[in-house]
Amino acid sequence: MTINKHLRIGSSTAILILAIASCFSLMSLHAAESETLPLAINLDNVPWGQVGGGNGSPLGLRTARQGVDPETGGVTYYAMFPAGTHFDLHWHTHDEFVSVQKGSVVLELGDETFTLNAGAYIVIPGKMNHSWDVPEQGEVVILVRRAGPADRTYVEPH
Repeated sequence: MTINKHLRIGSSTAILILAIASCFSLMSLHAAESETLPLAINLDNVPWGQVGGGNGSPLGLRTARQGVDPETGGVTYYAMFPAGTHFDLHWHTHDEFVSVQKGSVVLELGDETFTLNAGAYIVIPGKMNHSWDVPEQGEVVILVRRAGPADRTYVEPH
């Protein structure tokens, strides 16, 4: 009887220890997932994704995700638009912060139009209509950071 009682206590203790260990493992895993990793990259070394586009976004569009904010779900990515392309009028739920890295682009932002060159910085408030036109002279590369998860709503049918 004493042996069974001792085994029962041992089993309960073992279960409790496993439960505590599991909690610490999950906490460690969550901490590892939410850690920001260092990154330093030159534009010439960006690992571009497959050529895409269509359905409102420019044909030939290429992107390269650089990271995701673990708290907001906002992505940071490069986008490369081929010369002579157009990105249809659209909006996003969350604010968008953009820097022109290469080339020039014409941005329709709300009721205003801007011609922007490499080095330009743009803040696009959430739900503000905007579109991009890339001149025939060359491609444009932008660096985008979203304040929340990515989405896109087109204003006009594409």
